[in-house]
Order: sequence, then structure tokens, then C-alpha cells
Amino acid sequence: MTKRVRRLFLTGMALMLAVCMVLTGCGGSNNTQEKKETASTETKTTDTSTDNSSKPIEIAAFIGRPGQAPTADNRIYKKIKDKLGATFKFDFLVGDLEQKIGVMVAGGDYPDLVSGHQKFVSAKTYIPLEDLIEKHAPNLKKHYEKDWNKIKDPDDGHIYLLPNYGIVKTKQQLTEFMGPAFYIQKAVLKEFGYPKVKTLDEYFDLIKKYKEKYPTIDGQPTIGFEILSHEWRDFCLKNAPQHLIGHPNDGNVVVDPKTGKAEIFADKDYAKRYYQKLNEMNAQGLIDRETFVLTYDQYIQKLSTGRVLGMFDQRWNFGLAQESLHTQKKFERMYVACPVVFDSSIQEWYMDRPLPNLMNGWGISTKCKDPVRVLKVLDALVTEEWQILLQWGEKDIDYTVDDKGRFHKSKEQKAQYLDNAWRLANMAFDLWDISPKIEVTDVLSDGNAANPGNQPEDFYNNLEPYDKEFLGAYGYKTWADFFAPAPENPVFYPAWQILLPDGSPAKVQDKKLDDLALKYLPKVILAKPADFEKAWNEYVGEIRKSDVKSYEDRINEQIQWRIKNWSVK
Repeated sequence: MTKRVRRLFLTGMALMLAVCMVLTGCGGSNNTQEKKETASTETKTTDTSTDNSSKPIEIAAFIGRPGQAPTADNRIYKKIKDKLGATFKFDFLVGDLEQKIGVMVAGGDYPDLVSGHQKFVSAKTYIPLEDLIEKHAPNLKKHYEKDWNKIKDPDDGHIYLLPNYGIVKTKQQLTEFMGPAFYIQKAVLKEFGYPKVKTLDEYFDLIKKYKEKYPTIDGQPTIGFEILSHEWRDFCLKNAPQHLIGHPNDGNVVVDPKTGKAEIFADKDYAKRYYQKLNEMNAQGLIDRETFVLTYDQYIQKLSTGRVLGMFDQRWNFGLAQESLHTQKKFERMYVACPVVFDSSIQEWYMDRPLPNLMNGWGISTKCKDPVRVLKVLDALVTEEWQILLQWGEKDIDYTVDDKGRFHKSKEQKAQYLDNAWRLANMAFDLWDISPKIEVTDVLSDGNAANPGNQPEDFYNNLEPYDKEFLGAYGYKTWADFFAPAPENPVFYPAWQILLPDGSPAKVQDKKLDDLALKYLPKVILAKPADFEKAWNEYVGEIRKSDVKSYEDRINEQIQWRIKNWSVK
């Protein structure tokens, strides 16, 4: 899939779910149906396995992100082996993902399970799963039933991947917010009486006043605002304008929720308004002079010092810094999200509802010798019994149950989950992370939260005293309370999940827009205020000389396809 999908889910979400234990950048043409019918006659899956769902099997799996193998005595994997007869051998990414995929595709040598990526789909790495699910995996069929059309490949109608997040069953129960926002240190808000920051001007006014009052923090110069632009994390630089006008995250476009028409926003007047504000803030010394040369690791290191007052980012993306500050007990230097818009007349739309994590999750490779057996293991693991074990752990070891049937984790038990060595011996995190699951914001059949991080009473009771005082000043109980409730997602949402085929004009233009942003926006922001108009016009001129239409046409074509096909009940 696109780099924006990896950005949102693959690396950051995996890391942040391990730390926080809660959730938080499809193509087809008019002849899609013809393609589906043709593909259905050309691509068949041979069922060569037996129906013995308990026979021992070792499942080899590639995960497209760095990680560590669980310990040999991991107690959760032992239970999986004892009850399901399955053991797992993981191959984690080392080095560059694109290079690794190229080597695997060139050699045609795949393990049984391969984590999702569009290049693997294009290389026909995965087998179609829809018929096997219908015949052998009733739990998975029920799990995906509501989103069955959404998880199909829009070009040929097959299901190749089993999305690992965003399959929602119940009313959502949130304690954290992990998405995009203007983040600010808690100390800044406390200093000025816990204001509810709603506009961009209010946000930067607070940062400016705090920096003037406290020019240093822990002996180092205070930094007002950071703008990460390193590699695929350039969404920190590019995405804010759409939110400032009250739109959700659709990547490089804004979409009219009534008509479904999309257009790029990089060259629009409201984008100009945002970058002119950054230009002004830079002239006043609020933006880090090194901000556009920082790597991601250097960005995290700076945030971890506690001297950066604010940034536009997504919560999962800077989770390592947030956890570092927590470990240092710099609770006042940790960040809280502000749903900032241009002016108070604009209704915010930062929080959205979970959505199927398309082009991610497991796919079963063409080299798998027993796809039915592998599918049956995944089918078992998606049941509530196994999900409790994978998310909560073992009763009376990892959590307790009170006389009302409520699950609880003590602060000590939650702290264990922050210890990577403990997780490698006591959790099947990597398997759970990539596999189909009960959504972490869902509620179990008995009313308990599916994920410990979203058990309301435990979340609040286990907060640090500083955070209880901080939330209390606002009259809140969770960090999600800072945001307006998420409206229903439009059927076509989000546009950033739309596939741009490799080599297509739309794909080339997408890369062109990224390159232009990285080349010109730093110049726009760092220019002298008197030179802002010249710098901005140069940027916009380059955009409008490029083939924007091919990009917008592809997005709009696919939005209309989604409206037609995904609206079917």
C-alpha cells in the first residue's frame, strides 16, 4: 500500500499499542466487475489440507517491521501450542522494507504468513482467501461480515489480506487519543490556568508566552515548535491544513462529505494561511532552527528532553518520546492533544471512528503447504476466549476479576507491559498485533473492555497524581475527552487508503507532490516575512505546473467506486 498506510499503522501503531495498550498517512476502474469475473476463473486455491485442526504445525511468518523473537518459554505461545497445536517462527524486518520485499519477490521464497503490503499483492504473493474463509473459518467470516466488501481487492474482488485493526463490533470506548492534533506540553496549559485551546492563534500565543517566561528548561534552550519532515513522516509538515478547516485525515486531499468530491489542499488559500502563521512564528524564534534537518530519531531525542513545547503530529508517532518522559517522571513535560482549528466557528473533526486497516494484517502465501490449517489457527485466535488471553493475559496472573465480573490490572501489572523483556516472555504481542482481533476500543460480551488500556475505572485509577489533577482541572476523566465525539465515517473514508498503482500517472504525481512539499515548504516557513509571498507563489506555481488532475481523477474515481460498492449492506 502507500507509504501513508505504513505511516499510520505498521510501525507506529505496533510500538504504541505495546506501550499504551490502546488504539489512538483499492483501486478499480469502470470495468472492475469484468476484472473480478475474469480473475475468478483464472485464480483458484487448491485445498490440499486435512480438516484436522489440532495436528501440530509450525507456521513461518514474515513481519515487515523490526522486532524480536519471543523467548523459548513464552507462556502464551506455549498455550497456543498446547491447545491449537501451532508454533510460530517469526522473521522480522532487518534493514529497508522495500529492499527486503524486492529480494523476497525476486526469489519467490515466502513463509506461510506474510504481513500486508501492496507490492506483495502486485507480485501475487498471497492466495485468495474468501472461499477458504466461507468453508473453514466461521469466526473470521463473522468477524469481517460487516466489512466484507471493503476488505476485497477492488481490482479483482479477492480477499488477500485479513485487516488487523478497525473491525468494529460495539460502541467504542476510548481513554486515549492516538491520532493527529496540535500537541502541547501539559506544563504550558497548567501555567496559564488550563485553557481549552481551540484556535491556531490561541495555541501559538500560549507557546510564545511560555517560552518568553521560561527561556530554558533543565538548563537547555526552550524550543517552541518542531516540524518533523523526515522521510514518510512528512505528514507532520503537510497534513495540518485539512484539520484546521474542520476536515478529518484524508491524506493529501480534502473530500466534500456530501458529494464525495476530492481535491488537493496543498495549494489552497487555507494552506497558505497555515504556513504563513508558521513563517511568522519562525520570525519570532518559536520554531527550532534545526527542525528541517532532524531525522526521526533526533526528533524523538529532542522531544524526550522535555524542552519542546509543541508540534503537530500523530500520537502514535512520538510515543517513544512520551514514554521516555514518563519514565523520567517528567509528567508535566508530556503532551496533550488540542483539537485546533482556524477560528471558533469551525467544527473540529480530529477524532474518527476505527476503520478497516486495509492492505495490512496477514496474508497466506502461495508457498504455504497447508493454508486451511493456518487459517483455522487464525480463526480460533479471533474468538473472545483467545482475545482475552492475548490482550489481558492470564487470569490471576496478569489481571484479576472482582465480584462484579470486572477485569482489573494493577499499576504493577500494567508496568510489566512497558518492559520489553517481560513482554517477550509473557505476551504474544507480535502475533496479536498482525492478526485479526477484537478491536482494542471494543467491549467484550460481558461488558469489560477488550483491551486493558480502555477499562475506564482502571485507566483513571492508575493515572499519576499529576495527571489526575490535570484532567480534573478540565473536568475530564480521559485524554479522549479533549475531543468532540467522532461522527460516522463517510462510506468512502479515508482517501489515504486508496491505492495508486505503481507507475500510474496518479502514483507519479503523488510522489511529485511529496517532493515539492519537502523542497519548498521549508523555504516558505523559513523565509523572511517580507519574502513569504514570493516563496509561496513559487511553491504553488510548481504544483500547478504538475499533473494534479491525474491524481485527483484517480482519487475521485475510487471514491465513487467505494460509494457504489461499499454502501451495499
